[in-house]
Amino acid sequence: MRVRALPAAGLLTIGAVALAGCSSASSGEPASTAVAGSAITFATTPLGDDPTAQNPVEAFADLISAETGREVEIVDVPDYTAVVEAIRNHHVDIGFMSGFPSALAVNTGEVDALVAWPGNDDPVSTCLVLADSPLQALTDITPETVVAFADPASSSGYFMPVATLHEAGLEKDVDYTSLFSGGHDMSFIALQEGQVDVACTSTIFPQMAGMGDPMFPFEEGETRSIGESASMPVAVTVLADQDIADDKRELLLEALPEVFVDENAEALGVMMEAMQGTEPILEPSSDIFQPFVDIAAVADVDISDLG
Repeated sequence: MRVRALPAAGLLTIGAVALAGCSSASSGEPASTAVAGSAITFATTPLGDDPTAQNPVEAFADLISAETGREVEIVDVPDYTAVVEAIRNHHVDIGFMSGFPSALAVNTGEVDALVAWPGNDDPVSTCLVLADSPLQALTDITPETVVAFADPASSSGYFMPVATLHEAGLEKDVDYTSLFSGGHDMSFIALQEGQVDVACTSTIFPQMAGMGDPMFPFEEGETRSIGESASMPVAVTVLADQDIADDKRELLLEALPEVFVDENAEALGVMMEAMQGTEPILEPSSDIFQPFVDIAAVADVDISDLG
């Protein structure tokens, strides 16, 4: 079983969101200090609004619950940074994060990397335009070009494409105009409505073209890519509260590799695709995240700004 906690995230600061998110495990205590046998609390950003579609976060909760024998409580927060803050402040047990926010969290010294999936050699980000756009390549971008990014702590929706644009000789807010949409799906809506010229996002999403998925509201051929990023050293990490109960830690270390397997791929959807088909590393060292700091420096982005 699972309980869905829904804080009024969009109207609050990140710190307040983190506090609001811990509404369920016990009477105001951090989730990690609850008694043995208590629910596993999981902070996440919302993934889609289609009530008829199977939500991969709900599927993840069900599968973890089945593997561990514990209830799993889902806590919705507005962005990746709020996930990190919820874990860091002991309001949830775990969070599912891409490479850059994972590096941020681990570099604070206050969050543990529980399980990490290395990246493969495929590009992780793509910069999309509408099919009839005059932009044919990244070099066609001008200071008047509006580029949408998903979130300032997103790997595929910000850091990797900013690095890609940098390598093409384009600096943010000098050689193009940047805009944070608030999420990958919001970037696509902005592109569709002509509010932005380019939407930089994960390479996962264009594969959804023509499927009627609200996360990518385009038919095949309605968008095209004008540039792709390099691969990432780490695709996904499950981060954990450093004070998580020992029994929960051991249960999750056993359960997570069993949940992210091919037979669950359809139910887990984009969560499974984000793993990029690699084998998990249990309790990885912080060294695995150093390349992200280096990439951020190349892109002239200070990863500490996300704290």
